[in-house]
Amino acid sequence: MPVNPLFQRLQLLTGTPALDRLGAASVGVFGIGGVGSWAAEALVRSGVGHITLVDNDVICITNVNRQLQATTKNVGQPKVEELAARLRLLNPRCEVTAVMRACEPATVDTFDVGQYTYVLDCIDSITCKVALIRAAHAAGCTLFSAMGAAAKLDPTQVRISSIWESAGCPLARWIRRRLRESGFQGDFQVVWSPENREPVESTSVACGTHTCYCPKFVPAEDGEGEHRDWCSEKRLINGTAVHMTAIFGMMLSGLVVQDAVARAAEAAPVQGATATDFPVVDDR
Repeated sequence: MPVNPLFQRLQLLTGTPALDRLGAASVGVFGIGGVGSWAAEALVRSGVGHITLVDNDVICITNVNRQLQATTKNVGQPKVEELAARLRLLNPRCEVTAVMRACEPATVDTFDVGQYTYVLDCIDSITCKVALIRAAHAAGCTLFSAMGAAAKLDPTQVRISSIWESAGCPLARWIRRRLRESGFQGDFQVVWSPENREPVESTSVACGTHTCYCPKFVPAEDGEGEHRDWCSEKRLINGTAVHMTAIFGMMLSGLVVQDAVARAAEAAPVQGATATDFPVVDDR
């Protein structure tokens, strides 16, 4: 099958069978913020054929510093719709689905996560995150999860490991605790960093306060879509930097690409041995 010229440079690195796997893969990206938006873009630029974006939030002016789809022109618009429009420009052949709905314990079963080849967990709510992890594992999906990317500045500390081997990340610690409490015995890879930086300044105008920057949500004309003010539910709003959230997202997408390459190699037919593969020994 001819390779789409969009991905010719990746073909040189991965080979055609891996690209075919990526083209056939379906990826669900849950949480389209500072991590998920970059992961989704990298996946589409890597030839993934089907991607679903799940998030019920709208763009806030404070998202512009780190979220790919956020600009000063689309504040108040649904994150999933804005990113979907961009992704369709990158690869018109990619099937992009935008779902403006929260993935949480009460709704996780409505997403049918088993339909996805890969699930990327980019959610920052502990309860919602655990619900998705449990559902994806039960469905047999290949799951990759992002731990806390906020309150960090040093990219050299970012790493990938089993969730059970992560250490020093407060979010990962809470996730491990909740999973143990629920009886979860599975495993999955996570992107995480042990770095934790305290804020050096505070502000009286911030998300979650009575002087929030965010505009009121304007629903779609068809009435679909829901929005919740997640910031008001947070105990603390951490500082974030785009080079860190983007690195987390890129590393998640890299895990998908590497997995496709590994599976393509495993599926490659074993070549039969020929006479020239063995030295001729005269044992007369």
